[in-house]
Amino acid sequence: MKTSKDPRHLARLRIVGELFSHSFLDQNTDTRSHQVIEQLEKIDPLITASAPEFPLDKIAKVDLAILRLAIYELVIEKKEPPKVIIDEAVEIAKTLGGDGSPPFINGVLGTVLEHAKQSNL
Repeated sequence: MKTSKDPRHLARLRIVGELFSHSFLDQNTDTRSHQVIEQLEKIDPLITASAPEFPLDKIAKVDLAILRLAIYELVIEKKEPPKVIIDEAVEIAKTLGGDGSPPFINGVLGTVLEHAKQSNL
């Protein structure tokens, strides 16, 4: 398993953990996680539209947490290049998700990015 000491990667892993926990408990989170949670009304419909065969409640909670953070970064925050965000999300999925997580995350984020470009989000 590849380990990274990049502080951005470590921060993303922590945020994904908090978002994962939020799926089960409404608890205190750090500012960045809270910002993602506040945008779920915008983020979740993008997931639903990009993976219509997978209702949100059927997506693995860790995959959902990864998608929520990545979509927040892609569509709302827009601080990093899309390729960096998607690559990082796929790497996190390799570490935390199941065998099907990386291609699922990559496919959903590719679709979200394409829709965002078409809609000028």
